[in-house]
Amino acid sequence: MCALQKRKVVVEMNLQGRHFLKLLDFTTEEIQYLIRLSAELKEKKENRIAHQELSGKNIALIFEKTSTRTRCSFEVAAHDLGMHVTYLDPGGSQIGKKESIADTARVLGRMFDGIEYRGYGQEIVEELAQYAGVPVWNGLTNEFHPTQMIADMLTIQEHLGRLEGVKLVYMGDARYNMGNSLMVACAKLGMDFTACTKQTYFPDQALADTCRQIASQTGASLTFTEDVKEAAAGADVIYTDVWVSMGESDDVWKQRLEDLRPYQVNADVMALAKKSAIFMHCLPAFHDLKTAIGRQVYEKFGYQELEVTEEVFESSQSVVFDEAENRMHSIKAIMYATMPR
Repeated sequence: MCALQKRKVVVEMNLQGRHFLKLLDFTTEEIQYLIRLSAELKEKKENRIAHQELSGKNIALIFEKTSTRTRCSFEVAAHDLGMHVTYLDPGGSQIGKKESIADTARVLGRMFDGIEYRGYGQEIVEELAQYAGVPVWNGLTNEFHPTQMIADMLTIQEHLGRLEGVKLVYMGDARYNMGNSLMVACAKLGMDFTACTKQTYFPDQALADTCRQIASQTGASLTFTEDVKEAAAGADVIYTDVWVSMGESDDVWKQRLEDLRPYQVNADVMALAKKSAIFMHCLPAFHDLKTAIGRQVYEKFGYQELEVTEEVFESSQSVVFDEAENRMHSIKAIMYATMPR
């Protein structure tokens, strides 16, 4: 698609003033537009074409959960667009503690042109959006991770040349933000989504039913299976995420590691997929002993590699760093598209 055609697409799809809380709120065409816009803005940055279309705007980043990729992506993207950023770390905001979510939203909405939230329950970011009066962007909640999805779909498009009909297999705990969001994204975009894990870790039934309804209109398919060979056979994308989180008890870790160990992404799993298949992970990943958590897990449970092996993570099929870079381009597109002019 030529540059002129891309600019025409940007003009035709008006999302200004919209919140970006979950992909369920957006049509297939709107999601496709954000992916195309991400690619266009990426091309501009690579060619050093200035795009400070939001110069003079101010945004607030509320991080109740810290993150390397999300924070850096929002900050670099905002600066590229000409905006100023205020970062509120877990100790820098009184949200929900000394000040209600609604009051925090109304205060920040008077000072900033947009607000990002990364933290816990989806209800928090939804309430922020209800009261802020400016666009609110979900940087991650327990239930959804929509900014990651635009980056992931851009990455798949770049490497496979298509989205529709792509078979994406998610291995591991599919009950939370990544499993949920990938299932929604695949349903919206006509892709074949498979959650491969122990039945206990299948996605929420109500959300799965909603996605099946969407899939019936887009040509997507949803499969939930405990069988690794069945799931990985003919896959275009093998995707996984971390199995453990800080703050959980040793008993929880022990049980989850035992349950999910058969769903580790290793060379045998990748061999079942297509030769052209790619490996994806939203990061951070526990594939060696070079992190404090990795060493802690090894000392307590004896596992040197968790959700993915070092061999796969460092292989030519791994696109995890392309994926990480695309977080910045996609977040830029989301802010650009939704920020009122």
